[in-house]
Amino acid sequence: MIKKTCIALLFTMVCALTASAQKADAILGKWINPSGEGQVLIFKKGNKYFGKLAWMKEPNDASGNPKLDALNPDKALQSRPKLGIELLKNFTFDGDDVYEDGTIYDPKSGKTYSCKMTLKGDILKIRGYIGISLFGRSENWARVK
Repeated sequence: MIKKTCIALLFTMVCALTASAQKADAILGKWINPSGEGQVLIFKKGNKYFGKLAWMKEPNDASGNPKLDALNPDKALQSRPKLGIELLKNFTFDGDDVYEDGTIYDPKSGKTYSCKMTLKGDILKIRGYIGISLFGRSENWARVK
């Protein structure tokens, strides 16, 4: 009887962990910003979530060359193309549709901010901030179908 109870308990725990991982992975995929200028592909490395700029409406400048990360404070990174830049880094899932403790890089300003993301169906609420989330800016990204 004890053996059956232990097996049932173990099975329940495995099912719960699998369901939690599936819920956390609901963020994976492509998301488009409100202006429609870019799409970010969110992916997973280990237990953390990251996002890279996977598509740009206008990836090239007027001369036909790739737009560069010219405003990056790291001089060594200023010559890299914007397309493919990892914008979102090191997010963890808190179990309540919230991804936190990560950062977001804004290639338009060259600045990196603390960030929190909340998943609501096919809308990803992004909140970039300095210090506490009271001082920041929010955007809603839509899932690319």
